[in-house]
Amino acid sequence: MEKLSTKQRKGFLYIVEKTGNALPHPAILFGLLALFTLVLSAIGSLLGWSGAHPATGAPIEAVNLLSRDGLHRIILEMVSNYTGFAPLGVVMVSLLGIGVAETSGLIKAAINSMLVKAPPKSVTFMVIFAGILSSVASDMGYVLIIPLAGAIFHSLGRNPLVGLTAAFAGVSGGFSANIIISTIDPMMAGLSTEAAQIIDPDYHVMATANYYFLAASTFLLCMVGTIVVVKWTEPRLGKYTGEEEREIIAQPTELERKGLRRAGYVLLGWFAIFAIGLIPENGIFRGSDGSILQTPLLGGIVALLFILGASAGAIYGFTVGKFKKAEDIINGMNDSFKTLVTYLVLAFFAAQFVAWFRWSNLGFLLAIGGADFLQESEIRLIPLLIIVSLFTAFINLFMGSASAKWAILAPVFVPIFMLMGYSPELAQAVYHIGDNTTNIISPLLPYFALIIVFYQKYDKNAGIGTIVASMLPFSIAFFVCWMLFLIGWILIGLPLGPGVSIYYGM
Repeated sequence: MEKLSTKQRKGFLYIVEKTGNALPHPAILFGLLALFTLVLSAIGSLLGWSGAHPATGAPIEAVNLLSRDGLHRIILEMVSNYTGFAPLGVVMVSLLGIGVAETSGLIKAAINSMLVKAPPKSVTFMVIFAGILSSVASDMGYVLIIPLAGAIFHSLGRNPLVGLTAAFAGVSGGFSANIIISTIDPMMAGLSTEAAQIIDPDYHVMATANYYFLAASTFLLCMVGTIVVVKWTEPRLGKYTGEEEREIIAQPTELERKGLRRAGYVLLGWFAIFAIGLIPENGIFRGSDGSILQTPLLGGIVALLFILGASAGAIYGFTVGKFKKAEDIINGMNDSFKTLVTYLVLAFFAAQFVAWFRWSNLGFLLAIGGADFLQESEIRLIPLLIIVSLFTAFINLFMGSASAKWAILAPVFVPIFMLMGYSPELAQAVYHIGDNTTNIISPLLPYFALIIVFYQKYDKNAGIGTIVASMLPFSIAFFVCWMLFLIGWILIGLPLGPGVSIYYGM
């Protein structure tokens, strides 16, 4: 990387980056955090930290993991913590398919074909937009869009770290925003419904509860993210001078175009099969309840990524002569796994920390305590929106799962809003803002370790501090602009979704 100016070396983000990178290796840091969790759990148990579940009233107490039962559980479940670490399987299975597509040359040819005619000024916006849209396929964006964005920026002669940063902002910072109903919407609506029925047994929150607001938010975040990249991130990171070889953009050869066409036919064939299984009311790919939203094609998007990547990559490879025999496909998968070594080590320690923190109940108690304080405070709507969203953003630094947090917070926030005359859908919209905007600066994000690996491909000295310093401007800008957008939406009186008002009548 080029040398930073004196002004940049004295800036706040430089201090954040240097401080973060001065921390131990991320794997060691996760290990230390896991050990700290053990000690804190013992202290919490000794001091009697406890609370009541907002929905069930069941008591929740800090669990001492240094007790006999706790130590037994740590020993017995250490392997399953690792093998059951959610991002691990997603990354590994995805890379099997992506590895074939990459080693065959399909991804490179597709990028070249796309970028030769793409207006350079629109690339940043499109990368963030693609990142936000990727949430329809759950976590696909982390393993596909982010590394692809780095390659795209590098191909254009721009700093690949800027591409990674922009894509991460879209994939994670704008996870809930989308112009398409994604897999998380029905899940969140179900939790909101249960919370709303504490006050009104007949109330039902639809999966489209926040659709209008979140669809409009997609374009807001793309514009805000693009401004942050152009005005802040790119000038700060400067020109890339690392050792990673740049992919030169060139017109595809006739043989490559033939391979791309054949790969496209394969993908169209798969999409036709999926459509045949979805369109009929009794289609084989519909959910058990006959719903398209519950289709296994969305829930099993990682498996689809493997199938599509491997089949299209194989056809392209044989067409252009990159693959000569079936064993070459397996070698392509092997090559992709070589890049996973660092992540596999990081994931082990991250998995233990996440599991132990969950077992200790410390995250639950923190959420419940803060929510109880909010419930006892008498505040007006706008301050309530800001406080609830800020509280959610803070809790998000300690609890990575959006659904797990909402399962705890919804039974408190939703009744509060309803008793004040505001709809459960509004409470859910406020939650989305806080939950999304600190994803990108939380080392507890399950995919944070993978993001570090992506950064280290271009900058071997990159660490937690590098990523946090790069993403902090996005986090602040997204939160401020998204919150102002919601306040303006409310003041104008626009519906949050089809038939959804911000108000609730008892």
